[in-house]
Amino acid sequence: MKLACADFTFPKLEHAASLKLISLLGFEGADIGLFEGRSHLWPSHEFLNVARSARKLKRKLSDLGLSAADVFLQMSPDIRPYAINHPEATRRRKARNWFSRALEYAVHCGCKHVTILPGTTFKGESRAHSFERSGDELDWRVAQAKSAGVVLGVEAHIGSFAETPALAQQLVERVAGLTLTLDYTHFTRMGFPDSSIEPLIAFASHFHARGARKGRLQASFDENTIDYGRVVRKMRAVGYRGWIGVEYVWTEWERCNECDNVSETVRFRDLLRSLAR
Repeated sequence: MKLACADFTFPKLEHAASLKLISLLGFEGADIGLFEGRSHLWPSHEFLNVARSARKLKRKLSDLGLSAADVFLQMSPDIRPYAINHPEATRRRKARNWFSRALEYAVHCGCKHVTILPGTTFKGESRAHSFERSGDELDWRVAQAKSAGVVLGVEAHIGSFAETPALAQQLVERVAGLTLTLDYTHFTRMGFPDSSIEPLIAFASHFHARGARKGRLQASFDENTIDYGRVVRKMRAVGYRGWIGVEYVWTEWERCNECDNVSETVRFRDLLRSLAR
């Protein structure tokens, strides 16, 4: 089992300090957030010189004994303006351009996995129409990722059109070669039991772990209702070989600023280590 921690778990630290803390906590990898306007590394800055920026990050990680486990691209704090299935072609073209740069960035920093969001619904058109446009865009992205030697995962999440386990599975079955960056917590918050989420592990290439319960996207270890022992057993059964990233965040959205991220990260690190043994 390979354990990573998100660099965006500690947004109040400088990025170098965040990476150092991840190393000090004993993780092997770091999930890198390229979130425009809300993470340490903004794509608009990093993409000015993709190769130079990515190689700089790779050196920082290497010096700390870390690997880049995932590069997670988000083009705006709001998911709608540059959703991959936006009705406006000019916005979709920009989303494709930034995705291509994210692939290049991942290659130069030695990362074999990129995560994006799957798209959402838009007023005035059917869910089916939004879904098909997203499928077409993801077909193109999967082909581009394959050419770059990178695995592409989408994170089915609250607010996307793939916000239920059934819709998430429908999406990965629609797009050949697409995988999931699987995060139970988005489904748990909506009241779905582990048993209904578990089939998605077979489609996962990356995994986010933290505490959650019905009504709360992010919760403490003590409040958590997800059975991670069951998760790990299922991973072994299906032959999961990806990273598990402990992914606490700190933001007002969904009241995700009410946890002690350091302590909760350590507790889930220890739980996952014990399950691995």
